[in-house]
Amino acid sequence: MFYSGPLGCMYSSRLSPALSIPIRIPVWYTALMAMEQIAVRLPEELLAEVDELVAQGVYDSRAAAVRAGLEAVADSERRRQIDRAVIAGYRHIPAGEAEHESAVASLRDAILDEPW
Repeated sequence: MFYSGPLGCMYSSRLSPALSIPIRIPVWYTALMAMEQIAVRLPEELLAEVDELVAQGVYDSRAAAVRAGLEAVADSERRRQIDRAVIAGYRHIPAGEAEHESAVASLRDAILDEPW
């Protein structure tokens, strides 16, 4: 199952939106973005998986699949950098008792809201 995400990208519903990899690059993206061509060597097994995704219609082409993968890696690294900055901020100015109590209360509420 797929769903439409921000800016017209299609995503797989098997993953949470925060971890989703775009499965279709919107047409406007390729029309508006300056692109350069690169050569990439891939192991045969990985290329076979990419070809299967293209054959299933998940991606329009090998290039679209590789582009989506690279975008996912870049997005993951951006998120990692933000995480490191937040951690550094808390190390510089640690949370006080009030923040700790609020976080624990919020966690308890989230657990109680779970449908289990």
